[in-house]
Amino acid sequence: MPDYRRILFIKPSSLGDIVHAMPTFAVLRRLYPSAHLTWLVKREWAEVVDRIAGVDQVWPVERGARGWLSQVPSLRARRFDAAVDLQGLFRSAAMAWLSGAEERIGFANGREGSPWMYTTRVAVPAADLHAVDRYLLVAQAMGAPIERPEFAFRIPVSDDEEVDRLLSRHGMKRGDRWVAVNVSARWPTKRWPAASFATLADRLHQEAEIPMIFIGSPGERADVAAVIGSMRRPAVNLAGAMSVGLLPAFLRQAALLITNDSGPMHIAAAVETPIVALFGPTSPARTGPYGSGHSVLAHKIPCSPCFSRTCANSVPLACLTATTPTQVLDHIRHVQPRILERRS
Repeated sequence: MPDYRRILFIKPSSLGDIVHAMPTFAVLRRLYPSAHLTWLVKREWAEVVDRIAGVDQVWPVERGARGWLSQVPSLRARRFDAAVDLQGLFRSAAMAWLSGAEERIGFANGREGSPWMYTTRVAVPAADLHAVDRYLLVAQAMGAPIERPEFAFRIPVSDDEEVDRLLSRHGMKRGDRWVAVNVSARWPTKRWPAASFATLADRLHQEAEIPMIFIGSPGERADVAAVIGSMRRPAVNLAGAMSVGLLPAFLRQAALLITNDSGPMHIAAAVETPIVALFGPTSPARTGPYGSGHSVLAHKIPCSPCFSRTCANSVPLACLTATTPTQVLDHIRHVQPRILERRS
């Protein structure tokens, strides 16, 4: 096994993909306990990577080619022995090559010509692998034994204290039961209708008298407002109220996350919070919540999964809209009955 002293780990985006890469990083950390491991990531996700156990240095890059290329001189000065590229695109592979690392590991089926810049190309079987398991193939190719995938965050006490402050502003404290709801997603085709979220949240609140806390980024405030504005019962709106780095501490306190296929879904899975996810154009086998205790609801139609950001079906978004609030509530009653228990 090579004696790597400095390793550049390249997984710049997106939030869910970064979480999927955590077990591979954890394996490399165990394989090279004395090595200095640097994680190259887009600046918008740097706070999350800063909370991943075993990362010696977070290397943020700005969006755009200029932002990436500006980092090349500093990267080369670090004299990396190896660069591991899990992104598999031209830009990420080019950064591995431009870093000066003699060994560059990536996927043989990477896109945009990226495999030409690797010294070791990792084959991916045709099976419909989950992203977590596909990334772990790289660790196996580097000589690591694969056991149970590990999602290890190092959550500072200050994060838990900030979550406590957020909850206290809405009359809650640590240990209280509440349901987190994530109504947005990067693709419009991944978004369950706002009216469906509103109906489900109202019925959950009515049946269990459990607070519903809506989350989202600053850019998703309008999506959250559209749902809460259609509700008959009160709900907590925390869209834009916390940084992305606070999500692991926040979601591990939730009793349940109801969500579209999204980055927060994968954070919740990593901290072992139960999930009920609504899927449509994407594949739960490839990118569903990883681990046990989670559920995915999807309506199978011939064109799903299409992996498309636009819908060409005669009934728009039927893969999502055919799943009703009643079906989701019945499912929660079956798989998470404790959520619906009233507390005196």
